[in-house]
Amino acid sequence: MLGLISKLAANGVMGLNERNCQYIMRFNPRRLYPLVDDKLATKRLAMAAGLPVPELYGVIASHREVRDLPTILAAHRDFVVKPAQGSGGDGILVVSARVKDRNVYRMVDGSIMGESDIEHHLSNIISGQYSLGGIRDVALVEYCVKFDATFAEHSFRGVPDIRVIVFRGYPVMGMVRLPTRRSHGKANLHQGAVGAGLDLATGRTTYGVTGNTTVTEHPDTGAAIAGLQIPQWEFLLQFAARCYELTGLGYLGVDIVLDRDKGPMLLELNARPGLNIQIANRCGLRPRLDLVEAEPAGAPVEERVAFAMNTLATAAPALN
Repeated sequence: MLGLISKLAANGVMGLNERNCQYIMRFNPRRLYPLVDDKLATKRLAMAAGLPVPELYGVIASHREVRDLPTILAAHRDFVVKPAQGSGGDGILVVSARVKDRNVYRMVDGSIMGESDIEHHLSNIISGQYSLGGIRDVALVEYCVKFDATFAEHSFRGVPDIRVIVFRGYPVMGMVRLPTRRSHGKANLHQGAVGAGLDLATGRTTYGVTGNTTVTEHPDTGAAIAGLQIPQWEFLLQFAARCYELTGLGYLGVDIVLDRDKGPMLLELNARPGLNIQIANRCGLRPRLDLVEAEPAGAPVEERVAFAMNTLATAAPALN
C-alpha cells in the first residue's frame, strides 16, 4: 500500500489532505464560501456578471410557500427542484414532465411522483435535510436543461455536465460527467455517473471512470468513452476561467452544462472540488498546479486559457 501511495505521489496525484492544506486553505478565503455554497447566491452573482444560468422559476423559502408550487409551475411542464445549500447532488429532483390531468410528475429516470410527494420533498429541503450542516434551507425551482445532441449516445436520459478545475484563474483539468441508469439520470459521480477525462488542448474525451473503476464504454448505451468532442471547447474554458474573477476563489470547481437551445450555462461552483477528476484523466493535478503557481498574476482570460491548452495539457504523464 505504501508503495502504491508513493507511486501516485511521484506522478503528481493529490490526496485530500494536500488539496485542503496546500490549495483550499491557502487560496480560498472562508469569507467567500457563501458565494458558492449557496446556489441562489451563485445564480444571482452570475446573472449580475452576465454569465448565463438556468432560469429561476421561483424560490420556496418556508413551509407555507410550498402551496405556491402550482402557481410557480403554471407555464412549465418540466423543471428542476434543488436545495440552495445542498451538496453531492442530494435532494435534487429532475422532473421531465408534469401530467396535469393526473396531478403527477414524471422524473427523468422514468419514475412517478405525486404532488404530495413533491410537496413533502420541498418541506424536507426547507427543514435542512440536504443542506450543509443541516441548517434551514430554501428550495430553488428552475429551468430543466435540454441536453445537447452531442451527448445523445453518451447519456442515460439526463443531462451531462462539464467540470473544470480552475486554479488562480487557469483551467487546469476537466472532465465530463455522463448520467447512467445507476445514477438515475443525474450527472453525479457519487451516485454512479461516468466521469470522462478531457484533453485540455482539444476538448476530446480520453478515459472513463465510474466509482473507482475505469471504463471504456458507457454502461447503458455502449458508446465508446474516448473520442467524444465537446463543442465550443475554448469558449467553455474561458467561461470557466472567468469564474475566478467572479468569486475571488483561487481553487475552484466550475460546472457547466450545454443546452441544445440556449448554449453553455453555469450550473454551479464548488470551493472544494473532488479529486476523482485525476482518475478520469489518469494524471495528477500537482504538476499543472505547480506550473500555474509559477505564473505571474493578472494575465487576461484569453492568455490563461491559451497557456492551459498549450502548456498544461502536456504537463503530467498519464498513469498506467
